[in-house]
Amino acid sequence: MSGIRAEEEDPRRVRSRARLLDAAAALLQDGGLEAVTVESVTKLSKVARTTLYRHFDNAVQLRAATIERLLPSPVEPPPEGPLRDRLVTLLERQAEAIRDTRLQVSTLAWLATGSDHDADNPAISSLRRRLIDHYRAPFDHVLETPEARKRLGEFDTYFVLSQLVGPLVFAKLIGLRPSTPHDCARIVDDFLAARGIAVTQRAEDGRAQRHLEVDRQPSEPDLDR
Repeated sequence: MSGIRAEEEDPRRVRSRARLLDAAAALLQDGGLEAVTVESVTKLSKVARTTLYRHFDNAVQLRAATIERLLPSPVEPPPEGPLRDRLVTLLERQAEAIRDTRLQVSTLAWLATGSDHDADNPAISSLRRRLIDHYRAPFDHVLETPEARKRLGEFDTYFVLSQLVGPLVFAKLIGLRPSTPHDCARIVDDFLAARGIAVTQRAEDGRAQRHLEVDRQPSEPDLDR
């Protein structure tokens, strides 16, 4: 066994890392991302600063590891069925996950959008991608179906996520009441109605364009004259 692997499996190292992340998680939940500093974590965990730097190069890596530890479990995709029913069920599960998450939604929003000066850090960029994929996966199960493609036409999955999950996150951010099943159904119905109109309009525009191209074609000469 290599020296590096032995060090990784050292029980003392495992315990110190766990204490650091426990302290960082408590600070994150109470005070948000800015509360997780090297000074505050070492003080709360009673772990030396030198030990912290054996685990994490800087505060950004520490924050990324803490957020990853607190990520909610993935939402299970709904069983087979009509598109609307599956979307409503999935949105209800997302609303429940957002309500019960141990992370502040503002932290998740910061991580997803990269609105902080640390956003270009590789640790944050990698974690952000995992977070987005984490939320996207159950929607892929619902949207990557023949019925969805037929009803919705061409679409960008990330944009669909913003249309469906965005209202739930916004309500949480500004402190509105928890989203209800009725709210989820209304969001889905509005989304499907808007997509249906868009698909119909694109089809009509396509037909009009084809007619216009036919009208512009030169007519055949009259050979009987």
